[in-house]
Amino acid sequence: MAGKTKTYLDYRNKLILAPMVRVGTLPMRLLALEYGADLVYTEEIIDWKLLRAERRVNDVLGTIDYIDTTDGTVVFRTCPAERGKVVLQIGTAAAERAAAVGKMLEQDVTAIDVNMGCPKEFSIKGGMGVALLYDLPRAKAVLEALVQTVSIPVTCKIRLMPDVDDTIKLARELQSTGISAIGVHGRTKTERPRDPVNEAAIARVAEALDIPVIANGGSQSITRHCDMLKFARQCGTRSVMVARAAEWNVSVFRPDGPLPLDDVIRRYLTLSVRYDNPPANSKYCVQMMLRSLQESPIGRRLLDSQTMQQMCDIWELGDYCRETQLVYHQAGNQGRRACRPRTLSQDQVENGSLGGKRQCFDGQELSIIEENICFIRANFPQDTELPKTKLFLYARRNHLELARYEVQQKDKLFKAIIQFDGKRYSSTFWEKSKRFAEQAAALVCLVQLGVEQRDTLIANGAMMKPLPEVGAPTQNSFDQSGQKETHEQKPDCELAVKDYVVV
Repeated sequence: MAGKTKTYLDYRNKLILAPMVRVGTLPMRLLALEYGADLVYTEEIIDWKLLRAERRVNDVLGTIDYIDTTDGTVVFRTCPAERGKVVLQIGTAAAERAAAVGKMLEQDVTAIDVNMGCPKEFSIKGGMGVALLYDLPRAKAVLEALVQTVSIPVTCKIRLMPDVDDTIKLARELQSTGISAIGVHGRTKTERPRDPVNEAAIARVAEALDIPVIANGGSQSITRHCDMLKFARQCGTRSVMVARAAEWNVSVFRPDGPLPLDDVIRRYLTLSVRYDNPPANSKYCVQMMLRSLQESPIGRRLLDSQTMQQMCDIWELGDYCRETQLVYHQAGNQGRRACRPRTLSQDQVENGSLGGKRQCFDGQELSIIEENICFIRANFPQDTELPKTKLFLYARRNHLELARYEVQQKDKLFKAIIQFDGKRYSSTFWEKSKRFAEQAAALVCLVQLGVEQRDTLIANGAMMKPLPEVGAPTQNSFDQSGQKETHEQKPDCELAVKDYVVV
């Protein structure tokens, strides 16, 4: 790697948030650091997903976002609060793709880890995860390509082989590629969390290597900070990474002991709102914290929730959520509500070939009445309350022709346009399913007819509050910690949400 100076990261004496799919996103990583973790790993992100993403500076959130160009979702989001402490874990089976990912992201992460321990069928079929342990030439090629390409440290995370001597031999081969550390999960590829972790095997690997070994797999015996230190000692290592114990209560990293779960959830949701985390991801993480409590009254409310506002209301953060989302909306944060297909050109938007303001229908040119309303299934527990059903009944009662639906698909997103009683209605919100797109368009129509009330839709998260006029005082905005700060609205913030392409 000519012309680049390698950065150094000391992997000794570290308590680490392990990589966890759907859990290791930005709010959880920040919370782990806040509670005392030294390093935090991202969830495993597959190489090709990163390679089709675009890097964006998100000035509203103060983050760096990598955006999937096919559907506008955030593949990876980071912020200055985790600089120097966030490790990107990638799933890969190709040296060229791994190197390309490393080159693409090395400016935004502290180190790169290659997943060589995931036993899931998806990873194995793709030659990734634990499959790499049984394809040593490929595994070494991936690590060597990364080490030679990037200036930041490279590591890998493995599982034990059935024979400990084979594990030691493998680990030495991987060490020879120039990696800076290696994580060892103390179970084989066929063993599961209910099986005992092999601390002695991890200790033998640690003794045989010259680079730091990070012990992993002890969550069954870890409930406190001191338990992590004990697990590291028993494994003969100086560092430990924790997955499920942190998933259950991430305050396990606190030297003074874990906090009550409600306090942890409340803080987690605050960070989720602050960093505009996808509601589905936040809901999943809170579910993992609640575990058996999902059957409690609070747990049932969570399971019925579909928006960040609905979740925050459970833990008395609803006002904070609504205020923050409005601030971001005013500032032009290009969030899910502003999502439109990446392949939809500006010309198509302007000339109305897809969701424009005027289109021909049965030879007539009709304006489209648009509202930024999304369909949230949890808001309509009974099928008889669904927007399309309500619109059908409205038409029958008033002896009107039934609504006609036209659905357009672009990339992975859908938009519906309704013709009803001589007018056309559509939501500016691109949905991820045809059915939801039709229901959203029906909601727009029902709002215009007065059947559905705006205040109700705003309260349940389906609709944003209207923007204040330019120059009017805004709601409270928030700094990176989630604390409130006041400011005046700037004129250049007053832009239509639909004018933005995704973040």
